Amino acid sequence: MLTLAGVSRSFGGVYAVRDVDLDVAHGELRGIIGPNGAGKSTLFNVIGGQLAADAGTVTFDGTRVDRLPPHRRAALGIAVVFQGARIFRGMTALENVMVGAHATTDAGFLSAVLRLPRHFRTERTIRDRARECLDRAGLAEWADRPAEALPLGQQRALQVARALCGEPKLLLLDEPASGLRAAERERLAVLIGQLHVDGLTMLLVEHDVGFVMRLVDRVTVLDLGRVIASGTAAEVRADPAVVAAYLGKDHEVTT
Repeated sequence: MLTLAGVSRSFGGVYAVRDVDLDVAHGELRGIIGPNGAGKSTLFNVIGGQLAADAGTVTFDGTRVDRLPPHRRAALGIAVVFQGARIFRGMTALENVMVGAHATTDAGFLSAVLRLPRHFRTERTIRDRARECLDRAGLAEWADRPAEALPLGQQRALQVARALCGEPKLLLLDEPASGLRAAERERLAVLIGQLHVDGLTMLLVEHDVGFVMRLVDRVTVLDLGRVIASGTAAEVRADPAVVAAYLGKDHEVTT
């Protein structure tokens, strides 16, 4: 589904990610972890299109996308849930989720201005899809409430629902558990786990090692911009390079 080959990105001559190779299979939930400053968010933004790579290629579902802008990648099926609660204030939860379908609609600006039947059919379809995504995220009862009135945990789930409304092939999650309380983190973990069971391909970038290890199929570990380990949770926990990167020698990475 996703292949990175030799991806590098620097800022002011300092590499944030360097020579990164990565393969994510269809239906896989892959975790990306690493200490602070490891390059996780930079790599995430290179995949999503918010940053351009200095070198290397990004291939998605057989199409090279590293030179495409974010909206073109979204149209191909890459959806992004950014770190922090990014919602549209002044809109209901349902309307926020409907925005996620913008990249997949085929009714253009003219049909909306002229109020053509095609526009109304498309809007009904998107509204129905948005309600299904809200229900999937456990937010059905919040549909008609202002999005800014939702607690932080529900706002984070709302972002996931909005991404799902675009019917993505690949879901990118950047630090989705950041700032959440224990109960909110548990609800988010259940949601991500269910999406995995349903077969959605996901890339989870997260600082919380324990949150990642319980969910993913495989883990890739970055340190100082380079991949230092990749494998199952058990393999990565036991890798001396990972232990040294996080805690120094003679320690273990625990959940």
